[in-house]
Amino acid sequence: MKKIVVTGAAGLVGQNLIPMLINEGYSVTAIDRNPNLSLLQYLNPKAKCIRTDVSNIGEWQKEFKGAFCVVQLHAQIASPRKKQFYRSNVDGVQNVLDACKKFKVKNLVHLSSSVAISSANDDYTITKRIGEKLVKQSKIPFMTLRPPLMYGSFDSKHLGWITRLMEKTPIVPLPGSGEYVRQPLYVKDLCNVIVELTKRKPKNKTWNIIGRERITYVDLLRIIAEVRGWKRLFVPISLPLFGFMLRIYSIITGKPMFTADQMKALVAGDEFQIEKWCEEFNVSYTPFREAIKEIWNGPNAKYSKIMASPH
Repeated sequence: MKKIVVTGAAGLVGQNLIPMLINEGYSVTAIDRNPNLSLLQYLNPKAKCIRTDVSNIGEWQKEFKGAFCVVQLHAQIASPRKKQFYRSNVDGVQNVLDACKKFKVKNLVHLSSSVAISSANDDYTITKRIGEKLVKQSKIPFMTLRPPLMYGSFDSKHLGWITRLMEKTPIVPLPGSGEYVRQPLYVKDLCNVIVELTKRKPKNKTWNIIGRERITYVDLLRIIAEVRGWKRLFVPISLPLFGFMLRIYSIITGKPMFTADQMKALVAGDEFQIEKWCEEFNVSYTPFREAIKEIWNGPNAKYSKIMASPH
């Protein structure tokens, strides 16, 4: 049985990817520091789960022995401290690369982000770009994937968070006008690409796995409300006021919706060229409306509500 190691396995992508890898007949070792790893273990008892922080050199690196493929998903997406981004997105990446070199891993799938080609210049963006550079310089056979805003079952942030807010209130605040364009990607489409890459010889290339629809943020929320059968009023709020509301919410709950940097990235309106990744990887694109229906009616819909925040 072929062995795959997945870092950052307890997040949105990992929770959807791990069962797909197991169904392919792979032996999966899942590594993450997040408490959501216990949910992953509960739902996927065949996976070997190790709770640890790859930002620290440790015994976890020995798990790479015998792995034919490593899927690197871990990332710090939000933090009030600059150091946290560098620990996870730079030090963590380097530690994984060192383990791959030591145990001669011949296939590395590195998950980056579309922010690497965006207009953003925050700590998350900077460190993701550094991570990409480290992978390219490592001489480990790789494929790098850059997804945009993702959504799906097990989503504890972004669209998952706003959907849970919409369940509770008929009035939904929008940062800014809400008319900025998004190109969202259903996480299962990305997972299908990753599964395909486990079967291929890596070509040391980078692919922008961008959603094929250009939809304004407010229209994304309208579609969610329509599919759920909700009547909701979406109220645009100035960015300074919205930022103030975020801080108040964070103080009260200890769980910010998203940080100021994430809000800036959300409203930036970056539009990315759509590459022919569906054709390249033999993957069908799932339209947003269809995906929302699938999530709502799927067996894993309830788990988004109990996922711990990644912040």
